[in-house]
Amino acid sequence: MEFLTGFIDLFLHLDKHLNTVIQSYGTWTYMILFLIIFCETGLVIMPILPGDSLLFAAGAIAAMGSLDPVWLFGLLTIAAIAGDTLNYSIGHYLGPKVFQMEDSRFFKKEYLERTHQFYERHGGKTIVIARFMPIIRTFAPFVAGVGRMTYLNFIAYNVVGGILWIGLFIFGGYMFGNIPAVKQNFTLVIIGIIFVSILPGIIEFLRHRYGKAK
Repeated sequence: MEFLTGFIDLFLHLDKHLNTVIQSYGTWTYMILFLIIFCETGLVIMPILPGDSLLFAAGAIAAMGSLDPVWLFGLLTIAAIAGDTLNYSIGHYLGPKVFQMEDSRFFKKEYLERTHQFYERHGGKTIVIARFMPIIRTFAPFVAGVGRMTYLNFIAYNVVGGILWIGLFIFGGYMFGNIPAVKQNFTLVIIGIIFVSILPGIIEFLRHRYGKAK
């Protein structure tokens, strides 16, 4: 229970925690952020790291001069693209065997199936769309690899999606994160970002459940 409380606190007060990290680690903060984004996008067992809200908080803090927004954008875009590429490679190597795997603490077949269905409906653009959908963004490149999507096709969508995702949240935070109303209600803004991020997944879940009921 303590772990869950701490995890929720990390999500809701990213600005304070990130400031603490910057004070403690200085320029190593860039590497820490790089690793978080790389792991969230690159490791299929790490789908719940705070990607969207972390990027927005980093952008907001950059506006105060503690971080360089250009370095943030460049390094984290590389992390996002490299992470998805690793994930694709793992999926490509493992192939259809993954669909026979049993649920475990770190692997939920339901997430994989849901992403596969989404991918089947939307094709290559899923790689771009999924960037803005927590959990699904972690599984999308993996499923693309399993489905033997050609690498050149994948990398094109991967680069576009990575640039859009990192750019939108970093520069969104940079431009709006220090507006007094946003700053005073930062926790509510983070909750809003999380809600908007998971809304497509909620809609998809309800549609799936409603369709089954029919």
